[in-house]
Amino acid sequence: MSAHTLQAPRFAKGQRVHFVGGRGAIKNYQFGSGYVTYLIEMEMGPEPEMGRIGAETTICLFESDLQSVEDKKSEAIYDFVASCQLA
Repeated sequence: MSAHTLQAPRFAKGQRVHFVGGRGAIKNYQFGSGYVTYLIEMEMGPEPEMGRIGAETTICLFESDLQSVEDKKSEAIYDFVASCQLA
């Protein structure tokens, strides 16, 4: 028999994060076998010409896919990449 210890999640509910493809806020998280998955509500971008059909998009990502928005270096990189994609 072996004992398993749960490691505290790196991100908290409500914390703002960014990832490849966007930014969002942690809505919930779930422990798996050796990993943590997060339910993230993405930020809404500008309203498209045809209007919105529903609310924000919610996605599920692994902890390794996320960076804290409070991390200034990763935030600067995210902003740079986002500006390059818009050009």
